[in-house]
Amino acid sequence: MINKFDVLIIGTGAAGLMSALQLSSELSVALIAKDKLLEGSSYYAQGGVSAVLDIGDDFAAHIKDTLEIGWGLGDEKAITFMVENAPAAIQSLEEIGVIFTQEKDHYHLTTEGGHSNRRVAHVADKTGKSIQTNLLKSVKEKANIKLFENFIAVDLLCKNQQCYGAYILNKTSNEVENFSAGQTIIATGGASKSYLYTSNPDTSTGDGIAMAHRVGCDIVNMEFTQFHPTCLYHPQAKSFLISETLRGEGAKLILSNGDAFMHKYDARLELAPRDVVARAIDSEMKENGFDCVYLDISHKDKDWILAHFPTISNKCAEFGIDISKQPIPVVPAAHYTCGGIQTDINAHSDLGNLYAIGEAAHTGVHGANRMASNSLLECIVFAKACAQHINSQTKVQSHPRFNNWDASRVIRSKEQVMVAHLWDEIRRIMWNFIGIVRSNKRLYAAQIRISQIQNEVDEYYQLYLISSDLIELRNLITIAKITIQSAISRTESRGLHYNKDYPQTSAIIKNTIIKP
Repeated sequence: MINKFDVLIIGTGAAGLMSALQLSSELSVALIAKDKLLEGSSYYAQGGVSAVLDIGDDFAAHIKDTLEIGWGLGDEKAITFMVENAPAAIQSLEEIGVIFTQEKDHYHLTTEGGHSNRRVAHVADKTGKSIQTNLLKSVKEKANIKLFENFIAVDLLCKNQQCYGAYILNKTSNEVENFSAGQTIIATGGASKSYLYTSNPDTSTGDGIAMAHRVGCDIVNMEFTQFHPTCLYHPQAKSFLISETLRGEGAKLILSNGDAFMHKYDARLELAPRDVVARAIDSEMKENGFDCVYLDISHKDKDWILAHFPTISNKCAEFGIDISKQPIPVVPAAHYTCGGIQTDINAHSDLGNLYAIGEAAHTGVHGANRMASNSLLECIVFAKACAQHINSQTKVQSHPRFNNWDASRVIRSKEQVMVAHLWDEIRRIMWNFIGIVRSNKRLYAAQIRISQIQNEVDEYYQLYLISSDLIELRNLITIAKITIQSAISRTESRGLHYNKDYPQTSAIIKNTIIKP
């Protein structure tokens, strides 16, 4: 089956939905969701959107903070573009119905690690949910946009260094369909599901990054995976994040005996950047043999806690934890992919007609470490820039013809256990060998085994009918390979990449670029 559109958007997070909304109504748009329409990292984002909204703050400070947190690798031009467009991004969100938390007659702005001012606008502790639901409601009102739920992209359709859509698996019919498009936008999110423990939902398997790599796009700085310092530690609390905003509002990190420890690692204490806090927690857990540490905000008034953190309070209560009286058990988990598909200021990749936005893209705004609440901001700002650039282009009238998907030479697998086993093995290798603290020995051991798994996955892919799990496995092994290559290439410690064999930060500042 061939579906023809002017624009194909793969991904329905904040970036994908905002780009669809900003595209001209004269363009036919296909919007692809690999799961339910609202399932993805954007929906679960608790924190907020950073923007200069306070009279005591300014663009220069926001830019400076972002550059410093990025350990010298941030692209100042891209950061300046993002920061200067942040107030307009807030306004765009308000225009579609997002109501940011107010304090008297102005925004209630909070702070998070790395920010020198209060500049995080939020909707209590469920900002992502509010943004997503309002964006989706607005998108559904546009007649030129067609939504496809439970469809997962397999590979991009390319000829002569130009992209013209993608092969996409209809998960309901289990048939691969040809989606032909003049312009294609990758908005598939990050790749933190490549790690065993992650704050991300199951959709974060790096699909867009892997697909772009296979067709020749440069993939940049994949060694920089941000580990969020505080995920809820409980056997039934799958992937539940404890927002950094708690620390911004005075929560303290403590050990089981009540002792604070952040003073041993950084003068900024709990408000140190995420890479510093995550390594501090990891160090305390390993040194003392602890399964977790604790985050305590019980010194605050109970009514204040419930008003500011209703989602976190309710979730913890489900597991018998009253955060107004007890500290929260927390551990670090893979959270955000700072690297991705290289793009310019308009979100265009180095392949014709192909764009990337959101966590799948490397815009250069995060450098070696993302500053908190710059991610939703990046999604909105660059989604708008991407749409505006496409709107200004001449519509692609003629699409090359691609063959329909041919499954005549493959059979249905009776060995699905192999997919499950390899999926689990990849994620354990990534967690144990490419985690918060790395070493050359672990990196090279991981590279050898991942190379072997790559061959096993390739062979399996050639023999059997594809499925959603197999597509994601193929993408995960690609992500693992690229991440390990990137980590080995960086012979220093910088930001989120810490190698015990190269503990110093080099005076030479350069990106890691992985080519096909």
